[in-house]
Amino acid sequence: MPQLEVVDDFSFMKQLISCLFSTLIIISCKHSPISETLFEKGVSLGTNKNEKLEEASGLVNSILQPDYLWTHNDSGNDAELFLLDKKGHTQKVFRFAKIKNRDWEDITIGPGPEENIPYLYVGDIGDNLARHPFKYIYRTKEPTLNQSEEITQFDTLVVKLDDGIRDSETLMSDPVSKNLYLVSKREDSVRVYEIPLKGDTITAKKVVTLPLTSINGGDISSDGNEVLLRNYDTIYYWKKKGGESIIDLLKTQPTELPYDREPQGESIAWARDGSGFYTLGENAKGERSKLFFYRRK
Repeated sequence: MPQLEVVDDFSFMKQLISCLFSTLIIISCKHSPISETLFEKGVSLGTNKNEKLEEASGLVNSILQPDYLWTHNDSGNDAELFLLDKKGHTQKVFRFAKIKNRDWEDITIGPGPEENIPYLYVGDIGDNLARHPFKYIYRTKEPTLNQSEEITQFDTLVVKLDDGIRDSETLMSDPVSKNLYLVSKREDSVRVYEIPLKGDTITAKKVVTLPLTSINGGDISSDGNEVLLRNYDTIYYWKKKGGESIIDLLKTQPTELPYDREPQGESIAWARDGSGFYTLGENAKGERSKLFFYRRK
């Protein structure tokens, strides 16, 4: 008679439990707890009525002029920065000389080469077809309202990701480490890259993988203690408990904040005073985009 194969039931159950446990970990990472106790519901402050600002992609609160915000258009538009008041109305437009907007996707503000001077960093970092080996970040001293509209003095930082070519739409400045952070967009689990501000050609190192997808905007608070990341449907929030780095903070589970979906929301920015955060979208589905504010409770 042929011998019967003996099945180790205990070993089988151990493997099954291990598999189920791993699955639960993945599910729990992708579904963050929702908190309605941190920020109020978003309130519209005003409508973007500027017909030259159709594809707002990127947003940051000015340091020199805290009552204003900086934004810009998406790919294929002019190399321009729009200074908005807090009703979403354009107050002035600045143009970079002799460069193109290949695919501008985000803007941030932070320290630069000269001490105590704020610098804008404009991220030409989009790459829908994953075909550009280098990303460009344009750095300039933050302009003011009484300054000339043409920006002629700026640096071009050439950035290469250390693990290949990827689309990205998020650029953030950390006031503590003074590094920039870039987040990829199209992976099932997006990647965070650290960009040290040393030299003109820089290799961005992957430092964290997040179980999130389609991230299209983000910002680090002015004190470096809080982080916001967003996609079209969700806003994720992290807050430090001590002196941990941005990298270590992003390794923890975020809190999901209540969010009323915009037709094509692609921008988010902390208020400089920490009182809340702003969102701004592209004009889409026949609607003019609105500037929203989510006040801290």
